[in-house]
Amino acid sequence: MVFEPISRPGLQGVIAAETRLSRVDGLAGELIIGGYALEEIAPYAEFEEMVYLLWYDRLPSAEEKDSFQQELAARRALPPIVLETLHAAAKQRLPIIDVLRMAAGLLNLTLRSDEEYEAASVLVAAFPTIIAAYSRILRGEEPVSPDERLSHAANYLYMLDGEIPSDGRVRALNTYLNTVVDHGFNASTFTARVIVSTQSDLVSAVVGAIGALKGPVHGGAPGPALDTVFEIATPERAEAVLRAKLEAGERLMGFGHRVYQVRDPRADVLNIAAERFFTSGEQLELYQLARHVEKVAIALLEEYKPGRKLQTNVEFYTALVLHGIGLETALFTPTFAIARVGGWTAHAIEHLHGGRLLRPLAQYIGETGRRYPAPFPVA
Repeated sequence: MVFEPISRPGLQGVIAAETRLSRVDGLAGELIIGGYALEEIAPYAEFEEMVYLLWYDRLPSAEEKDSFQQELAARRALPPIVLETLHAAAKQRLPIIDVLRMAAGLLNLTLRSDEEYEAASVLVAAFPTIIAAYSRILRGEEPVSPDERLSHAANYLYMLDGEIPSDGRVRALNTYLNTVVDHGFNASTFTARVIVSTQSDLVSAVVGAIGALKGPVHGGAPGPALDTVFEIATPERAEAVLRAKLEAGERLMGFGHRVYQVRDPRADVLNIAAERFFTSGEQLELYQLARHVEKVAIALLEEYKPGRKLQTNVEFYTALVLHGIGLETALFTPTFAIARVGGWTAHAIEHLHGGRLLRPLAQYIGETGRRYPAPFPVA
């Protein structure tokens, strides 16, 4: 069968493969992960359950969940060369996301076979250890060894500050990780699938995905979204500050999404998580301020950009939740990678089992008919 080439810049609207992992409906504002509406599962499941669902197409039984948690926990430790790399990178103060990409490429050293689920387990298990260890080294502190008795989310928080986290912090982090674990064929996920479509390995696919995530157009800007809330400081300043930004042609961070034409469903889930977590004192005041800023921003965006439907996206409440559980801004995107590696590995495994080589065409727009200068005649 011969297909007529169609030009779609950025592959927008092109279906490149089939997947059972997640469905993004930008018009309805709906996200389905593994058959579950996001709001039905993200606030309640542990991250290990979400990863199991993506890998095996069902939630684990209680016994399977315990076994899976133990399997991941046993793979958290880093080989010495990875720790040496972290220390070397810290001397140059390299960004965390760059160091994660470098360290992830060394995880092949821990594999005992080329079986894809082993590689996937090592990647998911080691990401929090890499990020937490490097974060502490940057602060001049020794890394905290992982605790196999703790869950994935709890252990990450423990490795960051050396203290057993509260149930509230763990629940908030689990909700965040579950919310962003997968989101269709976004740039980093598509990168991972392109790489494994050549029959390459999962570690290579994930290293490529991290490289795609690093770009600010894909990785987003949850930090700046929170910075705007802090800049506003009090509810009565919200309209003046936001209006000045729009008058200056600035983008309001945390609003608008390339896919969603309505409110991002992930924002709703994280809003509820923040509301449950920010229950008193200064944290409650920050939450109430953020809600007011959101309301004013949406109204002003409709005034300045009518018909654009620029609603709240996942970045806005990501910043609030991650700040609330004690993460510094530099950890926001790396923590996103801790979640999304579950989706990256699931997509890589899915494509290895039946996916075709991803090889789109390009529309040539260059010159034709050029001639190379004739060489000098040979005597």
